[in-house]
Amino acid sequence: MANKAKNNSNMPNAHLHELFVDELRDVLSAEKLLLKGLKTMSGKANSEGLKTAFEEHYAQTEQHIERLKKVFASINLSPRAKKCKAMESLLEEAEEIIENFEDAQVLDAALIAAAQKAEHYEIASYGCLVTYANLMDHQEAADLLNQTLEEEKDTDAKLTEIAMEEANVTQ
Repeated sequence: MANKAKNNSNMPNAHLHELFVDELRDVLSAEKLLLKGLKTMSGKANSEGLKTAFEEHYAQTEQHIERLKKVFASINLSPRAKKCKAMESLLEEAEEIIENFEDAQVLDAALIAAAQKAEHYEIASYGCLVTYANLMDHQEAADLLNQTLEEEKDTDAKLTEIAMEEANVTQ
């Protein structure tokens, strides 16, 4: 895989460049897949707070995709996704949850768990990408990726809050 970035041979830790680009393409696919999953999960959620959280994260995910396009531009590459098998599997699991649980409160708890699994995947992905970008002195990319990383962490915390206040409580 011959990926060219600005001053590729002169950048520090250039050996990480192909991995960085591969991970960028993976997370771009993950974000695009997540859009469909969030739409489905929002439609199945019973709690208004959870529906709103999914809708807000949908809009945020659209911003994440635009931000990833800026990251690609910052390293002189056009944005191109590669199929993210991990997110695809996580969303398949979410579909199974929707089919298997009918009780409203249990379904919401299960949807939160499914969404948090996806968030944790994204947090891990963006955390690695920020590290690689910093190691290669791609400061603009690192800043953009770190902004998304922080938003993913905030979403995870919000989902935990909804779970503890609404879904994972005794009746």
